[in-house]
Amino acid sequence: MIVVLKPGLTPEEIQRVVKRIEGFGLRAHISVGKERTIIGAIGDERLLVDQGLESFPGVEKVLPILKPYKLVGREFQKEDTLIEVCGRQIGGKRIHIMAGPCSVESREQVLAAAIPVKEAGATFIRGGAFKPRTSPYTFQGLGEEGLNYLAHARQITGLPIITEVLDPRDLDVVCRYTDIVQIGARNMQNFKLLTEAGRAQKPVMLKRGMSATIQEFLLSAEYIAAEGNRKIILCERGIRTYETETRNTLDLSAVPVLKRLSHLPVFVDPSHGTGRWDLVGPMALAGIAAGADGLLIEVHPNPEEALSDGPQSLKPKKFAILMEQIRRVAQAIGREV
Repeated sequence: MIVVLKPGLTPEEIQRVVKRIEGFGLRAHISVGKERTIIGAIGDERLLVDQGLESFPGVEKVLPILKPYKLVGREFQKEDTLIEVCGRQIGGKRIHIMAGPCSVESREQVLAAAIPVKEAGATFIRGGAFKPRTSPYTFQGLGEEGLNYLAHARQITGLPIITEVLDPRDLDVVCRYTDIVQIGARNMQNFKLLTEAGRAQKPVMLKRGMSATIQEFLLSAEYIAAEGNRKIILCERGIRTYETETRNTLDLSAVPVLKRLSHLPVFVDPSHGTGRWDLVGPMALAGIAAGADGLLIEVHPNPEEALSDGPQSLKPKKFAILMEQIRRVAQAIGREV
């Protein structure tokens, strides 16, 4: 249920309403808008039926939330969520580009990607220290050693880090190094990991699962939000279809759909979405035109020698050319990079 409060209430009056809701055994989540403050009453909504909450001092009206996802939906919060990360605002007018290698392989390799993507205009460095691989015999990542290499690259370039976590047991160590925690497609419904990421209060990028519907995607985000962490970025990275010409089918229609259904920022990953470096540029530009708040792009100094996902990685020079094209598209739709 959504409890809409009357304008002009003091913090003490708002807290009285919160305590009333919690007295019914529900969790209260406050959203302060430009015109109204609303409280999401999360739990067994039947407990609020016939309780006369609309007559409680400070309450204007009580409305049901029709969508199964409560906190991440537009019904709960009309304004777009803005997430501050190291002085960078995600979800506003500026489009953010997160670029770097799929896997962290060495200190030198990370810097060979991080320095040129910074020069080209990227605002975050991405890189995997823990890698979810289809085969148990392929490169699984360097673990904390790789996180150290990313931290060194951040020190040299000033770019914040986004990196993936696979296991709740690794969350603490990843959070010590990273600025944004990434939860990948294979873990979109790892509910224990989602819950722990919500409790960690670190910004989270959640990728859509390979066969997940939009509703399932948003319900996974709800697991994070339900723990009090609303610093969530949604990422469309392609879904599995019968098409074999590309690695996945990049569902760009998901961008405007997610922007309509949710207040969270939306990114696009054209690297995993296509699996082909020659398609990364066109789909990156299309993602921006569709309304994405940012891109996640794989860049490797020597893709032919990459230990993972070389065929979908751009070389630094091609990335720099793409950045110029991204700027022109962003300007055409009233945004900036």
